[in-house]
Amino acid sequence: MKRIAFHDREKETMELARILSTDPTLITFIYGPINSGKTELINNLIKNLPKSQKVFYINLRGRFISNYDEFIKVLFDVEHAARYKRIKEFLKPVANVLPESYSGIPIPKDMFLKLFKEKEVEDAFVYIETVLRAFYKDDYPPVLLIDELQVIGDLKVDDFLIYKLFNFFVRLTKELHLAHVFVATSDSLFMEGVYSEAMLEGRCRYLLVDDFDYETTAAFLKMHGFTDDENAIAWEYCGGKPVYLIELMNYENREEKAREMLVLRTGEIETILKRINELGGEIIIEDTKYSVNYDKLVESLKKFIDRETIDMNEVDEISKEFLVKKNILFVDPLRKTILPQSRLELLAIREIIDEGDQKWINRK
Repeated sequence: MKRIAFHDREKETMELARILSTDPTLITFIYGPINSGKTELINNLIKNLPKSQKVFYINLRGRFISNYDEFIKVLFDVEHAARYKRIKEFLKPVANVLPESYSGIPIPKDMFLKLFKEKEVEDAFVYIETVLRAFYKDDYPPVLLIDELQVIGDLKVDDFLIYKLFNFFVRLTKELHLAHVFVATSDSLFMEGVYSEAMLEGRCRYLLVDDFDYETTAAFLKMHGFTDDENAIAWEYCGGKPVYLIELMNYENREEKAREMLVLRTGEIETILKRINELGGEIIIEDTKYSVNYDKLVESLKKFIDRETIDMNEVDEISKEFLVKKNILFVDPLRKTILPQSRLELLAIREIIDEGDQKWINRK
């Protein structure tokens, strides 16, 4: 399989480098549309950090976390006995014997079992803070990276766990200046909730990782042997969505593949709408169940017939929530805008809504 190298995120990389060159003061949220390259940016960051910085990377992608036990399991990287023997006294010479990066917070197995048994999330946070302090005092400034944090957004441990976690992150950054904390998410509804949450006002910053712009897309495709005509086709159908561009690279007839991708995505969105029209649907917002209205969904999508971006308040909350959860639309709370997840979604929406192709939209 062809390996695609990390490509031109100079602006975002420079911003991350600037943040890391200063003392920790704010939580940094890395957000953007799905498949825009956030995880690749994080991996590149980890790869290029100086060895003097210790990275703790916790990726929640694809993890089902419904209770405290599962949260603790993903949070820590258990030090089993054979590996732990290398460390005479945990938290003293620990910094210079551990790898440059970890897939969780290192913890001795007996300590892990104790935290697992007592089910006190605050104890887990105290332990993490102790570990990070050990690195910091040994001149190994720690960096904590959490990918897809929205996975635990609805989990309650006494209160919503997410609030406890954010308070802990604020303590690590703004209060103690102990560790840089980066939180990545592709869930724009989660980001919207974070942005509107008063407790984080003045305590976080936001870094948008968007799809490539035209110039970056053209340069990226040229590196991989695309002709000018193929570049134009790729941009017309896929815009700057990295995952779609990489998909096109795997095919000789790129125009045919691009058309096929559009047909497929159009069919997927049509099916979503058709099911709501014929079967109805519900969505839960802040613990309350609401019915999804087919007419309002269509009305919301019609706004993209002659525009690529609309104001966040132009769509009712139920339709917005539904269309974002289905990965059709993306909300940018900082710019107060809504737009399709990519150029491909925009074209699919226009094909479905187009007045010349009303085969089933008016059939009610």
